[in-house]
Formats: sequence, structure tokens, C-alpha cells
Amino acid sequence: MSLYSYEPATGATLWSGEVGDAAAEVARARDAFPAWAAQPVTYRAETLRRFANVVRSNEAQFAELIARETGKPLWEAITEVGAVVNKVEISISAYMERTGTTRQEAALGSKIAVRHKPHGVLAVLGPYNFPAHLPNGHIVPALLAGNCVVFKPSEKTPAVGEMLVRLYHEAGVPEGAIRLLVGGPEEGRALAGQDGIDGLLFTGSARAGQALHRQFAEMPHKILALELGGNNPLVVWDAADVGAAATIAVQSAYLSAGQRCTAARRLIVRDGKTADQLVRAMLKLMDRLILDEPLARPQPFLGPVIDNAAADQVQSQFLDLMISGGRVIRRLDRPQEGRPFLTPALIDVTEVASRPDEEIFGPALQLIRVPDFDAAIAEANATRFGLAASLVGGSPQQFDRFWSEVRAGVINWNKPTNGAPSNAPFGGVGLSGNHRPSAAYAADYCAYPVTSSEAEIARASINEGLRDPNMLGD
Repeated sequence: MSLYSYEPATGATLWSGEVGDAAAEVARARDAFPAWAAQPVTYRAETLRRFANVVRSNEAQFAELIARETGKPLWEAITEVGAVVNKVEISISAYMERTGTTRQEAALGSKIAVRHKPHGVLAVLGPYNFPAHLPNGHIVPALLAGNCVVFKPSEKTPAVGEMLVRLYHEAGVPEGAIRLLVGGPEEGRALAGQDGIDGLLFTGSARAGQALHRQFAEMPHKILALELGGNNPLVVWDAADVGAAATIAVQSAYLSAGQRCTAARRLIVRDGKTADQLVRAMLKLMDRLILDEPLARPQPFLGPVIDNAAADQVQSQFLDLMISGGRVIRRLDRPQEGRPFLTPALIDVTEVASRPDEEIFGPALQLIRVPDFDAAIAEANATRFGLAASLVGGSPQQFDRFWSEVRAGVINWNKPTNGAPSNAPFGGVGLSGNHRPSAAYAADYCAYPVTSSEAEIARASINEGLRDPNMLGD
């Protein structure tokens, strides 16, 4: 059976390939694990540095493929390729910092040693919005720790996944150490259910993450790291520079056509004139945003969402908000019939009594007006998710309170909700993750610590609870 990938902007067929066999790919990785794990970490690190160089030398081709398969602008695809390259040195530094060997002196010349071991074979399920960078954020630290990997890219971006794995192999990573599994949700479930994997690293929707959590409920011996979505709040409060606040709001909501897990979904503002000024400034900027195909000139700010099904879903969610009493400030339009281009939209949902707590994965931002800062924090926390949050404006004291009281894994001040640094931990709480932050902390779930008490000479004694040897019979 074949799988096809289509360019979102044009509908043209971009790639086709045969659906793979999860059991066979896991078996290949299982066979390769002992030899790869036995290599010194310095050898694995140098191999991954060669991978970074191979990616760098293929930057133009790789970026164009990402842009065409996802629909994101070429300039943004180029930054994604850069993130793939940079991930190597970041991961090496983090691995040495978080999983280095430690030794302590103990009594009678003994030593206490802490070293780390790889799990074995790890499955990686990648998303379509950052089809190279996000799975690579799992793969690099997993390989560095000595694991072998079976990577299943999203069925919507298999071409990027195939090229990523090919570049690993070209750099000298053994073919068995990183395997590609082509397929859809059925192959993903099959991979997650393989006895031969020792864990699964997933980036994707909260619904899929919940399903995996249930699937792994009776397998506590297998590591499960979940990076999920968010219903992220952006609070703008007494911002001194309304223009800057508007720019941050637009960047947060509409970058990548809103297809970032850290994108702002809810804009929370103090009701009154300042809110009206902010909205006017945002609308002026939104009028200037270029929506076009990824290789267009001049370059667009945003391209289409991934496919027509995704566009239909975003439109349906936006319509539900309208039916529930939302006041449309800027419509969500579909300028090209049959193609998944969506214009950036803004809707005031202050009067919507029961706002759905869900992630709208597209360029649709909800405006919520509140009377005071207490209400702003309460509104920010009115979600089961907890990935990203940002405060624009406010005083240092208010940010301290915002940081303390808002539930999220990424909390920013006078910065967008998106664009988290790769050299810091990244993850969320609630429905946004399972407390296994990635990025700089990925080493924590790619290797496990082993504690050893060691002595060169065996010494032993039992000092209590023994009978007097003189009282024993012959």
C-alpha cells in the first residue's frame, strides 16, 4: 500500500512511498542497539556533529522541501533547518551537564558512582507543523544517549521525514540505529504497541497524547514523553507601547498560520479604551500580513494550514464561537476555494458563556475583556491545558504574580507566547504534557541513572544478630 503527500498550497502530489512494517523496523533497530550503545559517547557525539554538517550542506534543498510539504513560508523553513543543525551542540552540552558520571568517596575506600544507560529502542512520532525540528529534538538526544530510534513522521509530511533519516545515514549513523516507518495512524498505533520498544517520544495533539497515555498505562517499564498542545493565554495589561503589544499579539497568534502548539489562542485585555487601541493597532498590522504560497515573492508572513481537513476544522470551531455569541472583529475567510488558505481572524468571546476549552490549531484568536488583574489571571488559568503563557505590559510585581499563579511550562514577559529557546527546557502541564520537558531536558528521558556502590576489595561483616560461635555445638 502506498502513501501520498500533497502540497497544501497547490494540491499537487509531492511524494509517494510504501507504507512500512512497524515490527520489522523495530527488529532492525533492536539488532543494531548493542553495537551503537557500546560506542563511546564521544564517538556518538562526533557522528551527530557530522549529521549537523550534512544538514547544513543540504540547507536549500531541505528548506524548500519543508516549505512545499507544510505550506509554511520559505524563510520560516530555513529557520527550521537551522534549528535542526543547532540541536546537535545544544543536546551534547545538555547531555554532558545532566547525565555526566559522578563519583563520591564512601567508607573504607569504597566509592558511590552514578552513570547513565540508554533505554534501548525508542519510538518517535513526529508532527506535521515542524516535521524536521520537533522530531529531531527527540532523535538527537536519543541517539546521543546510545538508543536506537524508529521514527514515524506524520502521514502529512512523510517526505521531510524520509529526507531527515537519509541525512542521518549519510552522516554515518548506522542504518539500524535510525529507522523510518512510513504510515498513518494505524502504523503509529502499531509502533506504540510493539513489545520491542522501550519507550515512545511523542509530539502532537492532546487527544492523541491521551490515547497513548491509556495505551501505556499498564507498561510503567516503558518511558513515555508527551509534548502536546495548548489553549495559550496572552495577557496585555497597561502596555506602554501599544504598537509593540499589537506586534507581539499578532506574532503570537498568526505565525506559522497559527499551527504552533505555543501559539496564543486567547488574548486577555483590560476592558476599556486601551483594549480598543490595541485592537485597532492589531487590525492595521493584520491588514499588512501577506498570505500566499510558500515560495512566493515577496515572501508571505503565513501560508496555508496543512490541508483542507484542517482548514475545515478551524472554520467549524470559529463558526461555533460565532453561534455561541462571539462578536467577529475580523472574519476567518478562505480566499481560495478548495485550498487550505485561511485569513487571520479575531473574535471577541467575552460574552460567550461557555467557551470551549480546546486548541484551535489555526489563525484564529479569541479576545476576552476582563475588569481587573485578578480576573485576567483567573481567565488565563481557565483551561485544562498549561503549555505557554505571556504577559505584555504590567509591572515587575505583576509579572512576579503572573509567573507564580499561572499554570504553564513556558511563561514569558513582554515576549510572544511562541519561539521558546532550544537551550532551555520545554514542556507543559495539564493536557499539555506529562511532566517530561524536552529541549535541554530531553536527556532526562533518553537515559536513566544507575547508582553503584563499588570497592576494589570485598569486605563484609555482620555485627548484630549472630549467635556466639563458642556456644555452637560441633
